[in-house]
Amino acid sequence: MQFLASKGLIALLIGLGIHELAEENIQQSFEKILTHLHLNPASHYPSIFINTLGELSHSILVLVALGALLYSIVRFVEAYGLWHGFKWTEWLALISGAVYLPFELYKFIVNFNVLSFSLLLVNSVIVVYIYRVLKNKHHKG
Repeated sequence: MQFLASKGLIALLIGLGIHELAEENIQQSFEKILTHLHLNPASHYPSIFINTLGELSHSILVLVALGALLYSIVRFVEAYGLWHGFKWTEWLALISGAVYLPFELYKFIVNFNVLSFSLLLVNSVIVVYIYRVLKNKHHKG
């Protein structure tokens, strides 16, 4: 429950940050952040990220911010429901976990590596566990 609320808060903060940065030059802002953290913006991975940010339009950044807001709302609702023991929240947890499975499976097939396999495996185990808990409650009730 606290983990879900934390995920919602982090997503909300990221969404607000992206929305705020959408009004500015996001590349320069990210370079300033990296410099403040004593990282080299010209090194390989940061430069890839900076170049990708430069290709994003304002409307895409707003959509990403709205997506983060929607994600945070779902996580807050889920955390609230679990906290109060609402039955529908368990179904929401199952659906919100299962919605990632097709994307993780696609990533696993297209770009097989340890990370894609691990994400698919862990999320599959969580979804199966939640499903079994719900199935057992349904048969008992």
